[in-house]
Amino acid sequence: MEYRRVQVHGTYLHDRETLVDAVTALGPGAWVITPLRTADGVVLINRGFVPPALEDPAGRAAGQIEGEVEIIGLLRKSEPEGRILRSNQPVADRWFSRDVAAIAAARDLAGVAPFFIDAEAGPGAASVPQGGLTVVRFRNAHLTYAVTWFGLAALCVAGVVLMQTLAPERQLSRNQDGAL
Repeated sequence: MEYRRVQVHGTYLHDRETLVDAVTALGPGAWVITPLRTADGVVLINRGFVPPALEDPAGRAAGQIEGEVEIIGLLRKSEPEGRILRSNQPVADRWFSRDVAAIAAARDLAGVAPFFIDAEAGPGAASVPQGGLTVVRFRNAHLTYAVTWFGLAALCVAGVVLMQTLAPERQLSRNQDGAL
């Protein structure tokens, strides 16, 4: 189900927003995770990236959308316990991964879905936070893999041939008792 494109309707709970440390192609900053109250409960929405200068919601008032919204994005699974070498610190409000259960507990949210949604880019190029940064693209290295495995197979064949050519010499160097 991960990376499935989904659509959800609801109202943002901006007062319970969470900033999660992020490093993107745009540089360092934060993911803006905002709960969305829907008819079925609450789902966390990764609304997108903001640079350090815009982490304060007052600096991006135009992005604090009120009322009913429709979100289209990619379904993502929770990222519990932080990143390698950096654990989430809920008490200090320092977040390094998008841990749905921990964020829900820290923001006193009930009935939260066990996943979050990475929102697509909003209208206009200057939309803040900037969504749509999740890129699903897998590297195509099939030719490299094929060359590697065929090369290893050729080395094995060469090793067998080499052993066969050296085997008669090894047997001739033995004396009658079988010792070398």
